[in-house]
Amino acid sequence: MKKKKIFKIAGVIILVGVIIGSGVAYYLFNMPHRDVQDSKTDFSLSASSIVNEYLQNADSANAKYLQEEGESKILAVKGKIFSISVDQKNQKVVLLKDVSEKAGVSCTFTQETNSHADNLKEGQTVTIKE
Repeated sequence: MKKKKIFKIAGVIILVGVIIGSGVAYYLFNMPHRDVQDSKTDFSLSASSIVNEYLQNADSANAKYLQEEGESKILAVKGKIFSISVDQKNQKVVLLKDVSEKAGVSCTFTQETNSHADNLKEGQTVTIKE
């Protein structure tokens, strides 16, 4: 009799745990993505300044520009377009970099925002919010 009572309690606890776990998983899976275009910009800077920060001290730059969860803060990066390409997912990739610089900032547009890069040209100076 005592074993039956223990099994019932354990079964109820397991069932409640599965229901709560399923609810949390459902919520996280269906959570809306962050809308960068409508969000406030955390930093406005040039492509060369962010590259130099990372070349000097990557850990310090990560602490400044990444949130604790690992997502980047919202940046408005200004620079000259060095190249425009398309990746394997058919997303446009704009590289902001001067010819004299060693590295640049790569900005990837999503399928929904690809059209924003249609009128961009190499050599043009732009500000891209990412």
